[in-house]
Amino acid sequence: MTNKNKLLIIISTILVLLLIGLTVLLLSEKQTNKELTQEFQLDKEDLENQYTDFAKQYDELKMTVSNDSLSNLLEQEQIKTQRLLEELRTVKSSNATEIRRLKNELATLRKVMIGYINQIDSLNRLTTHQKEVIAEVTRKYNNASKRIDNLAEEKSKLNKKVTLAAQLDATNITIQALNKRNKKAKRVKDVVKFKIDFAIVKNITAETGERTLYIRITKPDNDVLTKNASNTFPYENRQLTYSIKKYIEYTGEEQNVTVYWNVEEYLYAGTYRTDIFEDGNLIGSQTFSLD
Repeated sequence: MTNKNKLLIIISTILVLLLIGLTVLLLSEKQTNKELTQEFQLDKEDLENQYTDFAKQYDELKMTVSNDSLSNLLEQEQIKTQRLLEELRTVKSSNATEIRRLKNELATLRKVMIGYINQIDSLNRLTTHQKEVIAEVTRKYNNASKRIDNLAEEKSKLNKKVTLAAQLDATNITIQALNKRNKKAKRVKDVVKFKIDFAIVKNITAETGERTLYIRITKPDNDVLTKNASNTFPYENRQLTYSIKKYIEYTGEEQNVTVYWNVEEYLYAGTYRTDIFEDGNLIGSQTFSLD
């Protein structure tokens, strides 16, 4: 077998392995998105069931009153509940803003119903059956309140999962110390520039558009290289100093990024660290040594 044939076999093998890896990655992303869609749909269905049960409770309450004015008010609240239910049914399960608004509306409707229950109770003309109905409605309200609390907790966990899924990620981070001829510097005293390369990975769940990256270069004594002490960005309720700010136009596809740092300060041998931040998140880190 000739060297040319051997080379072709090696290249073919590498391409097959890359194709297999890409296929596995795409299947994993597809499964993650499918799970998120299912969780959003279950969230919406649970809210629809609560609205339906709530509308039925107004029918039960109207049976307990003989006061026309109060009965009309209950009728208006029931119509409002049914209207909101129809709105909910037309909302996409992925529309978190509308789902949150309709959930808040339901909480407000519950407070109004409790007020009506108190008014009915104050009339003091209740039969035994009427008292049993009100007790049942109150029990349903308490159970619904527990469900909404549990749902809020589950929603919070889901939001965290969605946030993590949409977060950018920086990989393949490399740092080169260059001399004045743009060659790799052999000694720390010859370093005039740092070249930092990394890749922002593909993420179909992340929002596209302009993104701001902050790169911090930290010396062995944890002092951050910066051109101005006012160069800061927010991170976990505090301000961090950055070395380099870089704007990119993120398309959702993987893209390579290169930034440079011109050395104007004294450097010494030791282990340095590069951290990359975006939108308040640490998305990549790498250490490098200077001799």
